[in-house]
Amino acid sequence: MGIVTELPQIALLLIVSVALFAGFVKGAVGFGMPLIMISGLATVLPADVALAALIVPTVVTNGYQAFRHGVHAAWEAVAKFRVFLIALLIFLVISAQLVSVLSQELLFIIIGLPVVAFCLLQLSAWNPQLKQKNRVRDESLIGAFAGMTGGMSGVWGPPTIAYLTAINTPKTEQMRVQGVIYGLGAAALFLAHLKSGVLNAQTIPLSVAMLVPSLAGMVLGGLVHDQMPQATFKRMTLIVLTVAGLNLIRKGLVG
Repeated sequence: MGIVTELPQIALLLIVSVALFAGFVKGAVGFGMPLIMISGLATVLPADVALAALIVPTVVTNGYQAFRHGVHAAWEAVAKFRVFLIALLIFLVISAQLVSVLSQELLFIIIGLPVVAFCLLQLSAWNPQLKQKNRVRDESLIGAFAGMTGGMSGVWGPPTIAYLTAINTPKTEQMRVQGVIYGLGAAALFLAHLKSGVLNAQTIPLSVAMLVPSLAGMVLGGLVHDQMPQATFKRMTLIVLTVAGLNLIRKGLVG
């Protein structure tokens, strides 16, 4: 692990702390690990190394999140949201071929603005009611939007979480659905960067090493999640999602 041994102790402490905190947030609300890790690790590591470092923890923690309550429970969540997942995956594949149509900066703003607006309205007690009779339509449209943004920018989490939050998905089920959706994306990311060279003989050991603090943080966050009332979980999710949306807008404006 030459990359690790070459870093000063203060940098190593920061890396471990970032992974621990990212795991804690993911354990508590189900998302946010890549955003936190890439932002924190990139302060002391080259961008490509920071990206490599988060890949293995992201794959493993999403698998743990998806199957924490067993394969049957995970499959039930997939079956319930199958329309959303099918729409997301179809449009993700299609839009991946259109990556040159819009700039990454514009895409980040397009994703970030409605997410932040939605979260702020929800935090101010605005509570939209999506009717059950329109569920297929709603899931198709929002899943397609999430897939379009995901294929062109790699970001499909915020629209997904916004929808799950809007329909008041029970927190345990929401965690499972997020784990399945992000797990599929993380697995694809892992394979893509084995091919790109971002994951290589130097960076894979670092990424594997990040598993220990990431999983430790996730276990601690999971304990908080289990004790958290549904209303508190929703509020915490909206706060983290607002921060994520603001960060997307920042990336769109300043790069």
